Amino acid sequence: MRSFFYKVSSALARFMYGRNGTDQLNWAILVSYLVLWLLRVIMSALDIAIVALIIDVVMFLLAVLLLWRTFSRNLPKRRAENQKFVNWWWPIKNRFAAAKARRADKEHKYFTCKNCKTICRVPAGKGKIVITCPKCGHKIEGHS
Repeated sequence: MRSFFYKVSSALARFMYGRNGTDQLNWAILVSYLVLWLLRVIMSALDIAIVALIIDVVMFLLAVLLLWRTFSRNLPKRRAENQKFVNWWWPIKNRFAAAKARRADKEHKYFTCKNCKTICRVPAGKGKIVITCPKCGHKIEGHS
């Protein structure tokens, strides 16, 4: 029995050799597909046929795109597409992660400079303070 699964996994590995496989853009497409699927289920329950039909078409296109990118042998082009996506997505992801970390930090107070949008951190509980932005020199008044 073990040799059967070993043969299947080896055959799959040989088939995927030289192909793109999954990357961050494929994961994003898959998550988009699943969100649309959930929305499609809701639209079916609400009996909104035209919206459900549009979602079906978009889901079909996403499925085709996902499979095409996964089995593509044009690796430089798929890597360039993925890099463009990563360059677009990571600043957004990091912004949300940093905001979550700032909310969890109870020992510091964060101020945003109105002039250059730099985030300045000061210790909490110091009362009314005036902060000088390290980037542009703008004065920020606030209560820590």
